[in-house]
Amino acid sequence: MGLRTRRMRAALSALGIAIGVAAMVAVMGLSASSQAGLLAEIDKLGTNLLTIAPGQTMGGSDAKLPYDAPAMIARIGPVETVQHTGKTKADAFRNPYIPSINTNALTVNAASLDLPAAVRATVAQGRYLNAATAEQPVAVLGSAAAGRLGIARIHPGARIWVGGQWFYVAGILDPAALAPEIDSSVLIGYPAARKYLHFDGHPSTVYVRAQTDQVEAVQKVLAATANPEHAGEVSVSRPSAALVARAAARSALNGLFLGLGAVALLVGGIGVANTMVISVLERRSEIGLRRSLGATRGHIRLQFLSEAILLAALGGAAGVAMGAIATAIYAAVKGWATVIPPLAWLGGLGAAIAIGAIAGLLPALRAARMQPTEALRTV
Repeated sequence: MGLRTRRMRAALSALGIAIGVAAMVAVMGLSASSQAGLLAEIDKLGTNLLTIAPGQTMGGSDAKLPYDAPAMIARIGPVETVQHTGKTKADAFRNPYIPSINTNALTVNAASLDLPAAVRATVAQGRYLNAATAEQPVAVLGSAAAGRLGIARIHPGARIWVGGQWFYVAGILDPAALAPEIDSSVLIGYPAARKYLHFDGHPSTVYVRAQTDQVEAVQKVLAATANPEHAGEVSVSRPSAALVARAAARSALNGLFLGLGAVALLVGGIGVANTMVISVLERRSEIGLRRSLGATRGHIRLQFLSEAILLAALGGAAGVAMGAIATAIYAAVKGWATVIPPLAWLGGLGAAIAIGAIAGLLPALRAARMQPTEALRTV
């Protein structure tokens, strides 16, 4: 076969195809693997969490949830857990010498006592609030808040400057995937917020866990239950659905990387075409000999076209293997399940074969048009 005589040239041509296919397979595989990992994490955290927040009034100002909104929501039959936070007007700083404008985008929130369990957040260091510390100037930091305040670990006497006075730090939370707003929050008890920060007591976010098979039904009645007089001023969301939508939006960016892979595939196709054109020129004597022995134009055309397709197919197979290996390694590092959609490897291999057929068509036609006498003429 002609490909054997110029192995290095053929290998380099196939490499271009392999790189393009590998890029396409890896992009689609990593996207599918990351989404599978995210969905597994969401399933572990629970898809039955709903959040309630105040919206806008008819006049366009910020609405407020009633004081007893959490208690009213807890009366809904399928509701399992109701916890809440209330945003205060205080700011938090590492010490009183930091300019008040440098807030680090932190919020100080009053928080109920079982909030971590409701949002599936764990305590990384120290302890969360309890009935005693909720009445004292004691705070628990979200994971991002601790980093911005420069507190890496809890030690006796650790404290921060909140609302013009010192608050002792009792604990630090791990990141809350379903409630990222908690990560940048400084959490204190409701009694302490009223006593030390003049908090008005209105909850700003209510977290509701409902029976999984009743989530949709509960979601429909939450607004009217939380604020019967002004249900339109209540916003209800499902964090897990937002995470899934975010993953879908992120996967939309894969089109850019697939486009880059297609460009590499096109460059590889040009390499295959170049290889086959040179092969036709170098094998003129072979073409003439075969024609003189009875080979038809169709035989010559099929020979060179099949060589181009074979070259592209070998590159496509190598690309599929490279993309699969890259996906498996990266997924293992991230702790995801390795998922390679059938469309990725079938589409990549099919695209490689199609590129090979297109790239080899013109050289095959050129070879088939050669007359035996012309092909056998010495250059």
